[in-house]
Amino acid sequence: MAYLGYFEVLLAVVFFVLFYIIRRNTGVPINWPLIGMLPSTLRYFNSLHEGLTEILGRTGGTFPIKGPWLANMDTVATADPANVHHVMSANFPNFPKGGDFLKIFEVLGNGIFNADEDMWKRQRKLARVLINHRRFHQFLLKTSRCKVVDGLIPFLDHFSERGMTVDFQEMFQRLTFDTTCILVTGYDPGCLSIDLPEVQFAEAMDAAEEAILVRHILPQTVWKLQRWLGLGHEKKLTKAWETLDRVIHKYITMKREELSKKEKTVKKREEEEAADLLTSYMIEDDEELGMGLKCDDKFLRDTVLNLMLAGRDTVSSCLTWFFWLVLQNPKVEAKIREELETVIPGEDADRRRIFDAQEVTNLVYLHGALCEALRLYPPVPFQHKEAVQARYSFQFHVAYLFYLLFLVQVFTLD
Repeated sequence: MAYLGYFEVLLAVVFFVLFYIIRRNTGVPINWPLIGMLPSTLRYFNSLHEGLTEILGRTGGTFPIKGPWLANMDTVATADPANVHHVMSANFPNFPKGGDFLKIFEVLGNGIFNADEDMWKRQRKLARVLINHRRFHQFLLKTSRCKVVDGLIPFLDHFSERGMTVDFQEMFQRLTFDTTCILVTGYDPGCLSIDLPEVQFAEAMDAAEEAILVRHILPQTVWKLQRWLGLGHEKKLTKAWETLDRVIHKYITMKREELSKKEKTVKKREEEEAADLLTSYMIEDDEELGMGLKCDDKFLRDTVLNLMLAGRDTVSSCLTWFFWLVLQNPKVEAKIREELETVIPGEDADRRRIFDAQEVTNLVYLHGALCEALRLYPPVPFQHKEAVQARYSFQFHVAYLFYLLFLVQVFTLD
């Protein structure tokens, strides 16, 4: 009687796996027994947007991603406008961010990114009131111009005079970090400098964002175990969290001391003058606004961090892609230059000029080029939702506690 040895069994397993791969090689992730599509997800880790775009392009715009067994990671990725309308409009109450969303983004606290339903509406309403206020608009114009004149231009001149290469992505990240920090807190961290300094606040935000991305890919039990053991990105997140809390607490304390030193008459006058958002949150009378929000240190900490996250990477991403696209299209660059020349006085035609916001308000072609860059490469390329109840959509069944991942980038490229 013949017996199979270890080598024969191993060979059989290898051939079975190879046959399984060949049979299922359709250009989309393979749903493996027990581990689901986790290997393919990890393979796309460094090119997540491109990978999902490719997969959705091959599957008609909607694809169910199976997570490991018992990991509660099953996700429906979609870029179909009909499905997006179904979730974001027609059945919006059935698709909140969900409890697991709060766990993944816990470092953001109870800010507007993590808020749901009524709390989200109240925070959004208050933020819109303060951002649209005349005093913040004045501060925005003043800050943006000063940062370009005193920061960006000297930075570019320094590297240009020495014939050195400039990484535009890093430059814009530093520019928008400084600008956003000033607009939100009133303080300049000095990230945009010819010395390319390492700023703890900026590095902590980078580490936090990277850990949040990893949490989307790894099973919850895995990243929680890493946090408990103090390993990998969770270890970096713990340190980054401490840095974020420390720096933001310092800004809040400084702002409270700054406001407390002012006389009531001066403080009242400054309510109508240019002011950063942190000042606006502190001096606004919430009872008059009727928002029902308590602007204590915890609320201010979460609000500052959420606004910093919203303003930094989105603007820097837009500027980076915009200039990259313009460099790829000389005709577009020429038309933008021609349009800019129409608002330059004749005596300034041959001199360097920094435009005021009013001068570029009516530049239609420039506005269209920026909008096209946003359409092709949206700064926030996907959104994350969770189903409360089972519903049937246009192309897929959304089961209880399924995650939804909207890929904005895909349906803008169609």
